[in-house]
Amino acid sequence: MKFSLSAKQKKAIKDYGLAVVASAITMGLALITDMAPQYAVIIGALAAPLTKWANTHSKDYGLGSKK
Repeated sequence: MKFSLSAKQKKAIKDYGLAVVASAITMGLALITDMAPQYAVIIGALAAPLTKWANTHSKDYGLGSKK
């Protein structure tokens, strides 16, 4: 049995990875600077959408998809 991912699935995994990286950076900043939780939440809320916005190759799914 051979397992392969479609191009759409590969892009979804890549976007998920970018979101994980954005979350890890936010958590790291919060821990290093010992910032208040509400500021960490605000940074996290902005980091993930900005990461998604910066990735111009994710037009295959989500709100901007053609299907």
